[in-house]
Amino acid sequence: MSELLPLFPLPNTVLFPNVFLALHIFEPRYREMVADAVASDRMIGMVLLRPGWERDYEGRPAVYPIGCSGVITHVERLPDGRYNIVLRGLERFRILEEDHARSYRRATTEALIEYTMAPADRAAIRSQRTKLEQLLAPAAEKTGTDIKIPSAMSDEDLVNALAQYLDLEPLEKQALLERTTCARAPSRSSSCSR
Repeated sequence: MSELLPLFPLPNTVLFPNVFLALHIFEPRYREMVADAVASDRMIGMVLLRPGWERDYEGRPAVYPIGCSGVITHVERLPDGRYNIVLRGLERFRILEEDHARSYRRATTEALIEYTMAPADRAAIRSQRTKLEQLLAPAAEKTGTDIKIPSAMSDEDLVNALAQYLDLEPLEKQALLERTTCARAPSRSSSCSR
């Protein structure tokens, strides 16, 4: 990651590692962010706005400290200066300190270790893999996303794709992004935990 990662805070979008996210960029400060990112390392950090963001949207409302960096894999600059971009999630990060020198937010971040999966959880995912993959088809239709699941997709990437594309509330997705391990929960077949 760059020393200062540009942050793109949104109220309803959470990005996960190794998952694609299409975005339409129209606000002037985020147009500047995309132009700067494209001219450098193409990196942007997606973060979720905390509840109550509406009071200070034009400023710098509070965000959750855990986000996911993404690399711009596709960029289309429209004649009026707006952008259509596609991000591929790279790694989870924690915000250490924000920089306020630009019109958009930037932060010093630290990379977080990706969650680990216990052998029992991995076995549970593999035994239900076909069913889990089928859960993504309706999500693809609803979002208009072309979700292709390669047979070599890792279990971790499948879990991230499910978290990204299933119809979950943003706070539920944020809670999943913040998880550090996958552990069998006593009341459920499998879930990630801190």
